[in-house]
Amino acid sequence: MRVTIAEVARRARVSKATVSRVLNNKGDVDASTAIRVREVIAATGYTPSARAVGLAKGRTETVGMLVPGLTWPWMGDVLQGVADVLEARGYGLLLNTMNRGADSLTQFARHVSANAFDGLLLIEPPNSVEYITTLHKSGLPVVMIDDRGHHRGFASVATSNREGAADGARHLLASGRRHFVVVTGPAEFGCTRDRTAGFTDVLSAAGMESVVVEGDFTRDGGRAAIRPLISSGAALDAVFAQNDLMAVGVLDALREAGRAVPDDVAVVGFDDIAIAAHTQPSLTTVRQPSREMGEAAARMLLSHLDGTPLPPDPQIVPTALVVRESG
Repeated sequence: MRVTIAEVARRARVSKATVSRVLNNKGDVDASTAIRVREVIAATGYTPSARAVGLAKGRTETVGMLVPGLTWPWMGDVLQGVADVLEARGYGLLLNTMNRGADSLTQFARHVSANAFDGLLLIEPPNSVEYITTLHKSGLPVVMIDDRGHHRGFASVATSNREGAADGARHLLASGRRHFVVVTGPAEFGCTRDRTAGFTDVLSAAGMESVVVEGDFTRDGGRAAIRPLISSGAALDAVFAQNDLMAVGVLDALREAGRAVPDDVAVVGFDDIAIAAHTQPSLTTVRQPSREMGEAAARMLLSHLDGTPLPPDPQIVPTALVVRESG
């Protein structure tokens, strides 16, 4: 049975507050009392709970993180960046997912009520922004990663989605491509809007147009989005898929139709997830700096907990074009 602080106080014939002051090396406890308390602690093997230590310090030295789920291909890199920074500072990470919808949000709310963490890192799950906004307004520090909806009022770390897509367009134009298809992500995401605008603006400046079709950021979605255009015989010699999973689906569909990549059709993705270097042919893509975004967001939150105001404007970690064999 775990020894409690109340048991230590009873045996040492002091209050729980005095035990707490001894544990935290406060100088207002006389020497003989402190020695007696420490003797009881040693005899009972008492160790304070992390929550008790956090309450004594006024903080938990734990950061909360709320994400939609762990299946997104780049999520592991973001989490590793966050963990590297937190561990180096001696902070813990309390990770919450939204895999079970409202039930998951209820569980997360219990952690909030228990003051289980000092600040929150957020990759916006669906149907959660109103609740997170309420928490933020009540004083919870929040830093958003990969702001999918361009929510003002939150500090955030993002990447150069628009410029990354523009780099992809310039690369395809320079390689002589003239008939473009853009396979977008869901329209409600901020990154979808930015990537579409970045790509199409470069084409417009060059006097070119593109066919835009909507996907869903999955491999099957990329395949389904491009198949009707291939079947219709529409002229296309370049496809920009707004993430690598859809780009892999596009490669599948082109292979099934007997279209050679990149000879007949060039394909460019976005993200540079692990599979991009191992597709056939290997995928030219725009690298999203996922790990660096996690690191930057964790540093921003910890800096705020140390007293630095959160910045009003997003911190942008730039993308980079990675040229491989597909285009």
